[in-house]
Amino acid sequence: MRRKQYYRKPVKRVALFLAVTILVTAMFESMCPFVSRADNVSDLKKSIEQKQQEIKDAQNQKKQLQSGLTDVKSIISELEQTKKDLAAYVTQLDANLSAVQSKIAEIREMITQKEAEITQTKAELDAAVAKEEAQYENMKARIKSMYERGDNFYFEVILNAESFADMINRADYVEKVSASDRNILEEFRTTREYVEVCKAQLESEQELLEEAKKNVEEEEASLASLIAQKEAEITAYEADINNREQLVKEYEAEIAAQDAEIKEMEKAAKALQTQLEQANGQKKTYDGGMFAWPAPSYTRISDDYGNRIHPTLKVQQFHNGVDMAAPGGSPILAAYNGTVVAAAYSSTMGNYIMIDHGDNLYTIYMHASKLYVSQGAEVVKGQKIAAVGTTGRSTGNHLHFSVRLNGSYVNPWNYLK
Repeated sequence: MRRKQYYRKPVKRVALFLAVTILVTAMFESMCPFVSRADNVSDLKKSIEQKQQEIKDAQNQKKQLQSGLTDVKSIISELEQTKKDLAAYVTQLDANLSAVQSKIAEIREMITQKEAEITQTKAELDAAVAKEEAQYENMKARIKSMYERGDNFYFEVILNAESFADMINRADYVEKVSASDRNILEEFRTTREYVEVCKAQLESEQELLEEAKKNVEEEEASLASLIAQKEAEITAYEADINNREQLVKEYEAEIAAQDAEIKEMEKAAKALQTQLEQANGQKKTYDGGMFAWPAPSYTRISDDYGNRIHPTLKVQQFHNGVDMAAPGGSPILAAYNGTVVAAAYSSTMGNYIMIDHGDNLYTIYMHASKLYVSQGAEVVKGQKIAAVGTTGRSTGNHLHFSVRLNGSYVNPWNYLK
C-alpha cells in the first residue's frame, strides 16, 4: 500500500512539472513577433547576416557620397575656353547644371528612402528589445524553478519509473526538456546579438542620412555658384560696349533661329494633325477656356510681353512672352489640355516645352531646369510638366511663357485673365 502511494506522488509531480513546462514553452512560442518574423534561431541568424550586409552597404554609400561632390572650380576652369562663344558656353554650363540638379534629386530621394528605412529599423529594434526582455524574464523564472527543485529532480523522475518502458519514456522526456532549455538559451543569445546588430544598423543609417543632408547643402551651394557664374558671364558678355554691334546681330540671329525652329515645329504638328483628321475624322480644337497659371510658385513678373529696351544690349527689342520669376525647381504647369509637340533644349530657350492646344494655338515654356514630359505626350490643364530653372540665355530662375496663334506670338494675358 505504501509502495503505491510512494509511486503516485512522483507521478503527480511529473504531471505538474510537465504542465508547467508546456506552459513555459507556450509562453516562449507566443512572444510578440518582431519585424523579421523570425521564430527560431536559424531565422534570427539569417536576419543578423542580412543586417550586417546592410550596414556594409550603408558605409559604402557614405564613402561614395563623400567622394562624389561636384568640383565647381574644375568646371569653371574647363569653361574658360568657351567664354568667347556665348552659345557654346551656355550649352556646356547648362549640361553641368543639369548634372548637379540630377545629383541633388538623387540624394534627396536617398534621404526620403533612408528616413523610411530608419523608421523601420527603429521599429525592428524596439520589437527585438521587447522580445529580449521577455525572454530574459522567462529564463529567470525557469532558472529559479530549477534551483528550487534541486539538482536531483530529473534523476528522481527517472528512478521513480514504474517499469523499464516508463523509465525509457521518462528519460526521453528529460532529454527533450533539457534540449528545449538549451534551445531557449541559444535563442536568447541570438536575440541579444540581433538587438546589437539592429543598434549598429540604426547608427550606420543615421550617419548616412546626415552625410546625405550635408551633401545636398553642398551641392545646392555648388549649383548656386555655377548659376551665379553663368549670370555674371552672360551679363558681362552682353554689356561689353566693344562688342555691342556684333552682339545685337548675334542676338537677332538667335531670335530668328528660335522663331524658325518654332515655326518648323508648328508645321510638323499641323501636318500630323491633318493625318489624324484624315484617319479618324477627329480635329483637335481649342474650346476657349481660360489657361491655368503656369508658374504657381512665381513671386513677380520680371519682364512683361511687348516692346522693351533690352537690359544689357540697350536696344529696343520685342519680348514675345511673360517672364515669371519663381524659385528654381518649382513646378511649371501645362496651361491647358494639349499635345506636347516639343520637349528639348536649345542654347537660347534652354530646356523648353511646346504644347499644341488645337486650332493653331500653342504655348511655350522656356528655361526649365528639368522636363517631366516628352514629345507626343497628352497633357491636361494644371499638369506638372517641368521645373523652373535658368537654362539657355537666362540670367536668373524664371519661366518664360509664350503663346502663339496662327504662326505669330500673341499677348499671354488674353488667355490668363
